[in-house]
Amino acid sequence: QLQLVESGGGLVQPGGSLRLSCAASGFTFHAIGWFRQAPGKEREGVSCISSSDGSTIYADSVKGRFAISRDNAKNTVYLQMNSLKPEDTAVYYCAARQVDGVDATYNCGAVPTGLGSWKYGYWGQGTTVTVSS
Repeated sequence: QLQLVESGGGLVQPGGSLRLSCAASGFTFHAIGWFRQAPGKEREGVSCISSSDGSTIYADSVKGRFAISRDNAKNTVYLQMNSLKPEDTAVYYCAARQVDGVDATYNCGAVPTGLGSWKYGYWGQGTTVTVSS
């Protein structure tokens, strides 16, 4: 059974940091992405890490502040979030690429299509991040 479980969300002050975790079971070699959805807004792709070579892509809104990484031995993907802003407040989801050929399954590709939610077939339940003073 394919499953993704996020953790690490919480309340943090502006300028602070959080690290989100995404534990995967049932598969280990798909590219993994992070998405977020703020109240009243559409879901937004944040970042993705390829399983083939560990390459990463980021949305412009988080570039330079967020860093995605993966520990294959633990089947876990992390999202380190620094210099957090109130506009980062959202429910954060991790997702795994759906099976769609070798390249599309294992590689993120380029922004913005690489962060298109339609490319991801498996989703976690989400973890809430609130940035507020």
